[in-house]
Amino acid sequence: MITILIAGPVITNAQQEVGHFAPGVLNIRDFAMPDSGFYAVVYNYFYSTDRLNDDNGNKIKSVTIKPGSSPGTTVNINVDLNVYALAPTFIWVSKWKLLGAKYGAYISPSFTNTSVGASLSTITGSGRNKEGSTFGPADLFVQPLWLGWAMKNWDFAFGYGFYAPVGKYKTETITLPLIGPYTAEAADNIGLGYWTHQFQTGASYYPWEDKRMAIATALTYELHGNKKDFDLKPGQNLTFNWGLSQYLPLRKDITLLLELGLSGYDSWQVSDDSGADAAKPAVKDQAHAVGLQVGLTQVPWNAALNFRYMNEFSSRNRFQGHSFGVNLAIKF
Repeated sequence: MITILIAGPVITNAQQEVGHFAPGVLNIRDFAMPDSGFYAVVYNYFYSTDRLNDDNGNKIKSVTIKPGSSPGTTVNINVDLNVYALAPTFIWVSKWKLLGAKYGAYISPSFTNTSVGASLSTITGSGRNKEGSTFGPADLFVQPLWLGWAMKNWDFAFGYGFYAPVGKYKTETITLPLIGPYTAEAADNIGLGYWTHQFQTGASYYPWEDKRMAIATALTYELHGNKKDFDLKPGQNLTFNWGLSQYLPLRKDITLLLELGLSGYDSWQVSDDSGADAAKPAVKDQAHAVGLQVGLTQVPWNAALNFRYMNEFSSRNRFQGHSFGVNLAIKF
């Protein structure tokens, strides 16, 4: 929920967009392809923030709404955003080989009360957001191409996927002083209103052949389509994920493993938003975070339970907050 208070200094801003990919959701080892088989993973993601930053990384207390050639008006804000997302993910890794790699695919529908991207677009585009909470389907992610190369001490992966804008999305007419009526995103949107193509590469290094320790990295590139009902194409995004994961046996027969991990991400918008409805002057967003992961793996059951916490210590032109997740994975 975001609540609006009429108080505080004026800092000019404009409607902004962020990408679909949420870098704090996946576990450290999730970027490497597992063994052949069917898997189900349930991701539970919680994000909370009371801070929206400007181009210099400073907290802002107001936004200036200026659609088209209007003189604009300033709305003071007090951010209190809490996001919960549930993403059941179904993974298939085949025994087929393509270019010397295992082939896999997965689909990840998600359900949420809002999304970080929808909330940011609404508050910077109209100075408001919903009061209360609804819960429903968000945009759908499908990855039809996932390739994994497994070596003695390395795993490499490449994936292509797309986000389909099936989440709740609509526009409505808003009237503000000095502006009059104009089109803005609905306060209860969940989806982002545009397609995204996602390309991802991953590399994991294991100092020991039994993979007790993993040093994992991944690069994710997002290419966005046009936003529905606006003359706006969001800029492209690049995200770097990194992590260090260590398994420790809790039983002598190594059937129960404790996983301890340190992870983080760095996300940048690498090209300007374009179109008549893009922010002018153009702004680019970025976010940087570090966090911890603790998990249990029951080897005979092929099941793992992980707890994650991520703290964003820096951001520009977007929210700065923290998140935690509870993720359960099992192989059938």
